[in-house]
Amino acid sequence: MDTVQHVVFLPGLLDDRAMWAHQVNGLSNSANPVMLDLVDHGSVSESAEWVLQNSPETFALVGFSMGGYVAFEILRQASHRVSKLALVSTSARADTADRIAEREQLIARAEAGDYASMVDELIPRVLHPSRADDHALIGTIREMALRIGYEAFVRQLRVIMSRPDSRMDLAGISCPTIVVVGREDVLTPPELSEEMAAGIEDSELVLIDDCNHYTPMERPELVTNALHRWLVNV
Repeated sequence: MDTVQHVVFLPGLLDDRAMWAHQVNGLSNSANPVMLDLVDHGSVSESAEWVLQNSPETFALVGFSMGGYVAFEILRQASHRVSKLALVSTSARADTADRIAEREQLIARAEAGDYASMVDELIPRVLHPSRADDHALIGTIREMALRIGYEAFVRQLRVIMSRPDSRMDLAGISCPTIVVVGREDVLTPPELSEEMAAGIEDSELVLIDDCNHYTPMERPELVTNALHRWLVNV
């Protein structure tokens, strides 16, 4: 039987722990999951401190999208506690001025009471065209976003917008690392994952075909299999 490890799962913008359902079930023989929601803090530093306070002393860390930004900060604060690292559909770069401007517009819409319709507009942008009629998947993502609510959504955007550039930290990451991304990811394109994998010594890059941004939910089997291999390999 595989050795069971503590694995901390960090979701992304508009997401909660429900996004990891397939991975948690599929990794049940090798992972003791700790699923944390990133909704209550206003910076990557505060988010990382909270994760560290609510995690085992040593753990493998999986960060999706915004969760990856927080993962980099966790490594800056306490790299000795992270035994393995999985960066999923994320980036080591800071936000660009254009992306910050886009996020400010989203904040304005959310605070003006346009949150639900905005969510409905955002979801198709992050899914591969082949999932356009996958009403179960779309419904699950929408339900997560509505549970998060507009106030937490605004806090999450503030975290994302204020994150530092982590590219200078890549060379210092020494734990076993896997980088996972959809080939058609429009929010964090594959070249950003290639950049991270090239900067982290001995890391593994996994490209998921026919997949946009929501890799753990769009292609759950492939992501779960990649994470299983990462967990059990010494």
